[in-house]
Amino acid sequence: MKKEDKNLIINKLASYVQEYEHFYLTDIATLNAAKTSQLRRDCSKQDIKLLVVKNTLLRKAFESLDKNYEELYPLLKGNTAIMFSNAANAPAKLIDKYKNEIPKLKGAYAQESFFIGANTLKDLVNIKSKNELIGDVIALLQSPAKNVISALQSGGTTIHGLLTTLSEK
Repeated sequence: MKKEDKNLIINKLASYVQEYEHFYLTDIATLNAAKTSQLRRDCSKQDIKLLVVKNTLLRKAFESLDKNYEELYPLLKGNTAIMFSNAANAPAKLIDKYKNEIPKLKGAYAQESFFIGANTLKDLVNIKSKNELIGDVIALLQSPAKNVISALQSGGTTIHGLLTTLSEK
């Protein structure tokens, strides 16, 4: 490969790392063509960008950025595919969905933290997205108001029942 081509790939990888908030390093070497195609389709449906990369080029892309990704360097061995996503837990859920059939998680960068090893998959699956967190906050804020309205409504029927009983006597 020509040096110009390598530089283009390095720059493209660096732009993806900056464009997407989260990325996962996986090993998909054991997949056959059919399973690889299925994985690519599933990634596409969930807005996950899947790329198979050369470890040396990915490392150079990391080194070209301002942020320090040194914790991921030991993972850049063997076959490496990288999954880019703006949802922190989307790639983890996809990997978990297929269990041992599809990519083995090497590590991830999500929520501005490093996750090293396949044993961190459960932690990554449980990360809530921004929309999920907003939904939780809204639900918490609505809860007291719903309780007050419910109490007023139930109290109104109790008072009405009491007044009806008194008026009948």
